Amino acid sequence: MSDIEALKKELPPFEIFDLIPQYAQSGVIDPEKIDLLKWAGVYPQRPQEDGHLMMRVKVPTAELHADALRVVAGIAEDFGRGLLDVTDRQAFQFHWLRIGDIPEILDRLDTVGLHTRGACGDTVRAVIASPLAGLDAREVIDVRPIARAMEGTLSGNRDFEDLPRKFKISLTGTPELEGIHLINDIGFLAHRVGDEVGFDVWVGGGLGAVAHLARRLGVFIAPDEVVDVGRAITAAYRDHGYRVNRKKSRLKYLIKDLGPDAFRALVETQYLGRPLRDGPPAPVARFGGSDVLGVNPQKDGLNYVVLTTTVGRIDPEKARRLADLAERYGQGVVRTTAFQNMMIPHVKSADVNALVAELQALDLAPKATLRGTTIACTGTQFCRLAQTETKARVAGMIDTLEPLHTDLDVPFVINLTGCSNACTRYQVADLGFMGALRQNKAGGEEEVYNVHLAGSIGQAQRTGTKLRGIVPAERLTEYTDRVLTDFKANRAAGESFVEYADRVGHEHFTPDAVLGARPDRTEAELVTA
Repeated sequence: MSDIEALKKELPPFEIFDLIPQYAQSGVIDPEKIDLLKWAGVYPQRPQEDGHLMMRVKVPTAELHADALRVVAGIAEDFGRGLLDVTDRQAFQFHWLRIGDIPEILDRLDTVGLHTRGACGDTVRAVIASPLAGLDAREVIDVRPIARAMEGTLSGNRDFEDLPRKFKISLTGTPELEGIHLINDIGFLAHRVGDEVGFDVWVGGGLGAVAHLARRLGVFIAPDEVVDVGRAITAAYRDHGYRVNRKKSRLKYLIKDLGPDAFRALVETQYLGRPLRDGPPAPVARFGGSDVLGVNPQKDGLNYVVLTTTVGRIDPEKARRLADLAERYGQGVVRTTAFQNMMIPHVKSADVNALVAELQALDLAPKATLRGTTIACTGTQFCRLAQTETKARVAGMIDTLEPLHTDLDVPFVINLTGCSNACTRYQVADLGFMGALRQNKAGGEEEVYNVHLAGSIGQAQRTGTKLRGIVPAERLTEYTDRVLTDFKANRAAGESFVEYADRVGHEHFTPDAVLGARPDRTEAELVTA
């Protein structure tokens, strides 16, 4: 039994909430129980010996009122040195916290209906709900009521506080636009079979050092079955998932060994007590399965406006201004997305131009080129596992490249992570960069990136090809620019990058092939372009 498994048996993980006031008063966290703080969404940031903490906050159904956003901004300002991140699970993340701050932060969050229960740890994480729910005319069903019920049933539930590892669930009502189900432990996709609305169910998705895309259970379930099926699958994983080796404890390994048919039979016989109905697959998302960006019509005649952060980072003052804009131009709500972006729904057509102008002034404008489809993890700035710097590097790359590629007319997904853990999905991007360290000629270490090419949670439904060679960190912008330039110059009309890469061959994009010759624009020239 691993140390964390033994610890979970010694103290039921959600009981850590009872110990937080004691830790806060003394200023000292029991080092033997510090890992259980994850169940409260809290864990040490780098360097751990300094005692600073990170915190994740769930946003149920990805929607919050403007007043809640102001509370989040205030927490970041008062306790987190003005740093606020939107994560790729539609949550918020704070940094620079002290244990003495945590009780007041939890109280503030509670006043606006936000919480941290299960934001980390071996339990049910944030339930991803389609950010387009209730808005887009293409949706099959508004998944928010189901997501609320799922969150209320599973989040913080003592029945599921001791899972073998973390457990992620997603629901979408617009499967032709979103492909996030492929990388979650359970993905529910709404679609129609004849005149009936139901859900296709996928299980066992997960990335990390060994990536597995989810596989279909082959069922078609009614909307009122979703929560029961989700609970049954979670219970089956709790009881049958592997616990000896944490590297092989995710549901994806159980699905790999059993197969979806045997796992389905297990769920039906031991946890549901009834068979599930067979059904066809839902439609496949086009391109990379990324957000719908920019200004889009709602089915009620209003508009939703997706605004692009830069790799998820937004300062408190901008967050408050965003809350003001949501009240002035919308109905006082904002949404978070699984691509580190945000959204203001319910905007009148007559107000769109004014809203866009105000967002541009905040550098949060809707953009359909690179900024809205590029995500980056926390990196060495705060994460104890990361090997490379991420957010600042990628922000600089996007600032440099976006003006040079405004003519890019199809989504191009760039995901960068600072280690192999895939917190930002590098295996399912057009360009996926995985940070690593290598020894340089002077005997020291330098940051480099492995390239995973043409992965897709959209049309291709595959992980990317790991290319031979590496990209030195100082040439990351140059490499990306050359790939984009080549793609734009040689693609067929309407061709996605996945289609183009398959046509020309993935070896065409190895770092040696792309960077071997003198670049058209060197790194220095790119910065001044």
